Amino acid sequence: MSDEIEAAVIAALDATGIAYEAMPCDPDFADTAAFCEKYGVEPEDSANTIIVVGKSDPRVYVACVVLSPNRLDVNGLVKRRLGIRKVSFASADETKELTGMMIGGVTALALPDGLPLWVDERVMSRPSVVLGGGSRSLKIRVSPDVLRHLPTTEVVTDLAT
Repeated sequence: MSDEIEAAVIAALDATGIAYEAMPCDPDFADTAAFCEKYGVEPEDSANTIIVVGKSDPRVYVACVVLSPNRLDVNGLVKRRLGIRKVSFASADETKELTGMMIGGVTALALPDGLPLWVDERVMSRPSVVLGGGSRSLKIRVSPDVLRHLPTTEVVTDLAT
């Protein structure tokens, strides 16, 4: 499955025409802090994609991208924007079922059609960011402008604190 996801991520990148660097990584070091330390990436240049679930019937999902030193404002801004009383981070199983991606490799690239993508405005100010590559063995360094090429992207002020 990870080969299919990685191929979909690379295809999504290629479709944008934006240059990128594919960065293979040891899956044991895929989590942000470990990755940054092992591969010499500044945490401010690492952007995490987090799936949030609104616990309504039916459930509502949104993918959010924030820089790793920042915290996604799940119980504030995300909750208000979704208009749902109870929201939380999607579980690892729910994230994998929805996206086909494992925690540590989730990326804004190659998300399911129609899934809203909210990007904290601070992400867009970086010269480049490292995103997940769809699996725990691949990261992608790319201009954050790539996110503007994705169909459901909305840049959001103060999505993270």
